[in-house]
Amino acid sequence: MSENGVTSRRSKVLTIDTMNATVKKVEYAVRGPIVQRAVQIEKELNEGAKKPFTEVIKANIGDAHAMGQQPITFFRQVLALCSYPELMNENSFPEDAKSRAHRILQGCGGKSIGAYSASQGIECIRQDVAHYIERRDGGVPCDPDNIYLTTGASDGIVTMLKLLVSGEGQSRTGIMISIPQYPLYSAALAELGAVQVNYYLNEEKCWSMDISELQRSLEAARQHCNPRALCVINPGNPTGQVQSRECIEEVIKFAAKENLFLMADEVYQDNVYADGCEFHSFKKVLFEMGPEYSGTVELASFHSTSKCYMGECGFRGGYMEVINMDQEVKAQLTKLVSVRLCPPVPGQALMDLVVNPPQPGEPSYNTFMKERTATLSNLAEKAKLTEQILNTVPGIMCNPVQGAMYSFPQITLPERAIKEAKEKGQAPDMLYCMKLLEETGICLVPGSGFGQRDGTYHFRMTILPPTEKLKILLSKLKEFHQKFTQQYS
Repeated sequence: MSENGVTSRRSKVLTIDTMNATVKKVEYAVRGPIVQRAVQIEKELNEGAKKPFTEVIKANIGDAHAMGQQPITFFRQVLALCSYPELMNENSFPEDAKSRAHRILQGCGGKSIGAYSASQGIECIRQDVAHYIERRDGGVPCDPDNIYLTTGASDGIVTMLKLLVSGEGQSRTGIMISIPQYPLYSAALAELGAVQVNYYLNEEKCWSMDISELQRSLEAARQHCNPRALCVINPGNPTGQVQSRECIEEVIKFAAKENLFLMADEVYQDNVYADGCEFHSFKKVLFEMGPEYSGTVELASFHSTSKCYMGECGFRGGYMEVINMDQEVKAQLTKLVSVRLCPPVPGQALMDLVVNPPQPGEPSYNTFMKERTATLSNLAEKAKLTEQILNTVPGIMCNPVQGAMYSFPQITLPERAIKEAKEKGQAPDMLYCMKLLEETGICLVPGSGFGQRDGTYHFRMTILPPTEKLKILLSKLKEFHQKFTQQYS
């Protein structure tokens, strides 16, 4: 209080000018202005506002359960048993679910998933992850000590970037990321003050990686920073491509030649739909290339419970595996993850079920396989449907959705629309997507939020809505694009 009894004014300690400058550089298009406006529109509809539509269709984010995908019964049974062990006495739960829950609880402090775990994750779950990787990769050995359970794959990716980023000025770490990219990467690099080094995927060849483009990008970056890591998303987000084994081998050779740390984001590894496409893990290909590569190339790979047939985004389960990491650095990694105590234990339990699902002969096997197959088959049908319908629209060109959960079509925009967007200080595809939302209730993410070649425009949409709703979405989108083109021609 001041002498006259009036509270003296003092300036705030934390202001937009005094806050961490790197945070202000962070952008995350998947939950950006379009999505914020979509939430406002939903509130307006709930309050009785009249719109040309009755609901907002959110096709902006890969949130499977929010879009109607059903959980896998076995997973939820085991999680229920872990959360409330008294249910073990109920006859309504199958014996394999009970035995799986019992094993997980045995690994928990006080036999409760409410207890902290080891910072690297529960040991028996890390062992199960290692066995899963060995089966997936045809017997390539996996050491559980190289497995770190994480809070979704995002947590592991950001943790690895923290280890990699160092230096100042021209020695500042550069991280090579694909364009288009998942905005986690650009956001994390901005927050860490690292240099984002863009390499472009080849849209004309179904978003494949091109070694000559990697070389161009690397040589240009070395003029102003120190590129130290190469990030690959396979299957691709937002582009939906599945890289060939030959391509992966070439990328590994490139990383070895240029002394780059490899980061392989493989969270969509079960989401492969196109004929002739197959998921190949970077680790498997690395070891098939022999000791010259498998004994030297540093690799971190990531997986998650959030995608594939599981879609369990909210549990925030994931893992990363590190290969050929310097032992002193690995000790620092273990120290770093210990700061956040441990990943969510229910997410760890769910990750265990993903890597160790019901086996043939167990009571839950048939139901599990039926649900898993149905989910992936449905996604494959919607991937094909999306590509086919979008390619009937003049001015929209969509590559095959080979995998993952998204299409990333290129859109041709009239010059008048491009000019209007620039006058408003907007990216042209942001103008397009905002008008689409206001007129149809469809929420997509503009390609500018993921990065794209200059002069090209795109949007990302998920293939997750139920088939009938997806057909309505695509029909409305087709009608809107034709109207938009006429309006600005």
